[in-house]
Amino acid sequence: MAWIAGLPILGCMLVMGLPSLADPKVLAFRLFYTAAYLAWIVPLGWLQRVLWRRAASAWTMAAWLLPISYAMSVANALFALEFLASPAMRARVGWAWVFGGLDGCWLALIAFCGMQAMVLHGAELRAEGLRLREASQAARDAELRALRYQLQPHFLFNTLNAISALVRDDRKRDATRMIARLGDFLRATLEQSPGHEVTVADEIAFTSTYLDIEKARLGDRLRVNIHTGPDTLDAQVPYLLLQPLVENAIRHGIAPRREGGRIDIRVERDGGTLRVWVDNDRFDGPSAGGQGVGLTNVRARLDVLYPGNHLLEAGPRGDRWRTAVTLPVRSAVMRTTA
Repeated sequence: MAWIAGLPILGCMLVMGLPSLADPKVLAFRLFYTAAYLAWIVPLGWLQRVLWRRAASAWTMAAWLLPISYAMSVANALFALEFLASPAMRARVGWAWVFGGLDGCWLALIAFCGMQAMVLHGAELRAEGLRLREASQAARDAELRALRYQLQPHFLFNTLNAISALVRDDRKRDATRMIARLGDFLRATLEQSPGHEVTVADEIAFTSTYLDIEKARLGDRLRVNIHTGPDTLDAQVPYLLLQPLVENAIRHGIAPRREGGRIDIRVERDGGTLRVWVDNDRFDGPSAGGQGVGLTNVRARLDVLYPGNHLLEAGPRGDRWRTAVTLPVRSAVMRTTA
């Protein structure tokens, strides 16, 4: 750190010494002061860093660094006067020259302290910025994890209620199938990495496992069509984005209909935009278009992951209900190399 902060001052001293090349005696003084400067900035820089780490005030630093750097400058002048000056020069200059300080590189040492203060301040600002980013990231992760933990109990509660209804209706075989599919889904989600985003391919796999649970309950009343466009399978989407949207569609659209209905899941890419649609046949009853915890949870996670850069819309489209999510494209390759 001391050498980095001292280099600009060293460069200035070398440039100022260029006119002295023609005079060997003056050149000797310049070379000595330059060497002395390089030697003194090491302990001086160490002391300044110690004071900085202890959060010393500017006045405290000045009270230490100014007299110490002045003493170094006086020591330089005494050495130069004793060993480099000619008898005529020693007879001509007096103590005022020795204790004046300015000719013994005091200004250079003060300038070094100023430069190092700038370097230390810049490093502190960068460290503080890093701490703020890490704190912000930690808060973001904590919020996303809280939302994730909110979603899973909600899903389990609904699924266990459905299993209880099957048992109550004496549909024990369907209840057994549903429990087995629930185990498969929980295993798949528990084995998933702790990140907040997964590929579209993984999300479709999770959703298909969840749909197997619902098919065990609804049978042929639930029909599903899944379409993924080109260049979408590696795109990143929020973990368990589709499951609450599909659950919402089944609970409020398909399950209340005597004849059941169809769910269409579609993922398309348009340049740098990823669009996800979940369409379902609509039930024209009191539960039509219900949102509940699932959709609220999805909206909150999107706000954290893509602040100001996403869109979530839900509403009727003729005799169907559509929930549409628009996201920026983030590929798995981009996130790996980032």
